[in-house]
Amino acid sequence: MPTQEWRRVLPTLLGIVALAVAYYGTGRLGLHHQVVVDGAMVTPLWPPTGVALACLLWMGLRVWPGIPLGTYLAIERISSFDLADAPILAGNTLAPVAGYLLLREAGFRTEIDRLRDGVALVFLGGLLPILISSTVGTATLVLTGDLPLSEFWPVWSAWWAGDAMGVLVVTPLLLVLRRARMPRDPYRMAEAAVLAVIAVPVTLFATRTSLSLLFLVFPLLIWAAVRFQLAGSAPCTLLVSVLAIAAATDRDGPFAGQTLLAIMVNLQALNGAAALTGLLLAALVTEQNGIRLKIEQVCEDLAEVVQRLSPGKPAD
Repeated sequence: MPTQEWRRVLPTLLGIVALAVAYYGTGRLGLHHQVVVDGAMVTPLWPPTGVALACLLWMGLRVWPGIPLGTYLAIERISSFDLADAPILAGNTLAPVAGYLLLREAGFRTEIDRLRDGVALVFLGGLLPILISSTVGTATLVLTGDLPLSEFWPVWSAWWAGDAMGVLVVTPLLLVLRRARMPRDPYRMAEAAVLAVIAVPVTLFATRTSLSLLFLVFPLLIWAAVRFQLAGSAPCTLLVSVLAIAAATDRDGPFAGQTLLAIMVNLQALNGAAALTGLLLAALVTEQNGIRLKIEQVCEDLAEVVQRLSPGKPAD
């Protein structure tokens, strides 16, 4: 192959490999907190789906082969891959690809600096396309005899929620990390440090105490979103999600003594509400800040024009 062709193809190949490795690596992390729902293993948070969508938004559709490759490696980690598992590979690939195409058609901006971008990521990137992977995956388990037909909907809902949380929690974090910068203002840096110091113990307490105090995480999310926008809310959302999942899988704190169904419902309600609060509020504040800066710039330009046209000032 000519050198110029290699230079054109090599970045794509590296992107595919990087996506596959990231998919597999985050999949192993997600499997640390897997639960068994009616005989099927599911995860309350499946980070690879969010990783796949973020990589597609960064590098384009040309790296999509990394998704089935990473899915294959993740399945091999659970059990030996069988040809009957091929539809799961297809579903896990089509879901983020469909999300990417829908977001592109909607004019989504990876900065998520508009409320419409946050809403688009929630619905077009997460909730709607994940219907593909959850439906195909659960149907495959039923058709292969690994899951009774009567248990289709519980497993389907757990699969859908886990993949959707992967998009709502992980994708914004990866998108903001690519352009995150440390605050130059020392007061802002001090505030960020205080937020980080407070967020960890408060979230640990809220998710581990026997009292029903999960709502304590929301003032932290609001603080992070209002003051630091997505750069603050995305890490806080991930922290809340991870610590809540750990408490739920340990059946500790407010999740103690509950049935598996009640635990999954409460956990996903908390994760979903936290992700939506942080993402949408951060996008709204960022949009309003952008509008304010534009108005200030227009006022400055207008003041300059008035000053030039004022009496005693020669016009240019």
